[in-house]
Amino acid sequence: MTPLIEAAEKLSGRCDELIDDIIAQTVVEYATNPLDYARLPHREYLKLGGLYNANTILLGMNPGPWGMAQCGIPFGATKVATELLGISGLEVFQPLRAHPNRPVIGLEMTRQEVSGTRLWAALAQRYGTAENILSMVFVVNHCPLLLLDENGRNITPDKLSGQAIIDLMSACDEHLRDVVEILAAERIIGVGKYAQKRALQTFPNHRNNGIEISSIWHPSPASPLANRNDGADWRENIFAELP
Repeated sequence: MTPLIEAAEKLSGRCDELIDDIIAQTVVEYATNPLDYARLPHREYLKLGGLYNANTILLGMNPGPWGMAQCGIPFGATKVATELLGISGLEVFQPLRAHPNRPVIGLEMTRQEVSGTRLWAALAQRYGTAENILSMVFVVNHCPLLLLDENGRNITPDKLSGQAIIDLMSACDEHLRDVVEILAAERIIGVGKYAQKRALQTFPNHRNNGIEISSIWHPSPASPLANRNDGADWRENIFAELP
């Protein structure tokens, strides 16, 4: 088992322990863990990441229902997994207590996550092949849980509070420290300001530790910055930060 897989399994187990408390203490009605039910494609992704040991981390926030929640690839989409990364033919299991309007189809899901498609397409434009991408950047979400309200709306961790969320963030911060140590990473680029904030809180003495922390605009279709000039301004922003 590779160190990245060991770190992910440790985080996954802690998240599973916290799910009931998260639902009891917050507006979250459905919390599912792709590190568990989509573990097979996620492990393949981590194996690839471990092969190339990129020293820059692209840090996302948490999964969306049509991206990592389907395919196990951080900030991903099913076509990213199958066509760009070559991860296919692996079973994605059914999570317990999934939202009835957000079914888990797995790698055969036809709907594509816009944010993940944009991010990985930009990486492919910049670097070309999956091998070249993963030799330069490793994409990981700070929090691996899909968090939905009763209507199936995605809830980001920054909108939540309570002891269970404090414990969840602590586990996620610990995982980020593990990933930085495993990859000997020198840079963390937050995909959006929240991810950058979490990295800064995790590494308050980052400059003394030789780690540079910055951010790029989030590629969400809800973001005016991401949509401006048909995405050209967003691509210019991300290319300026990428190694």
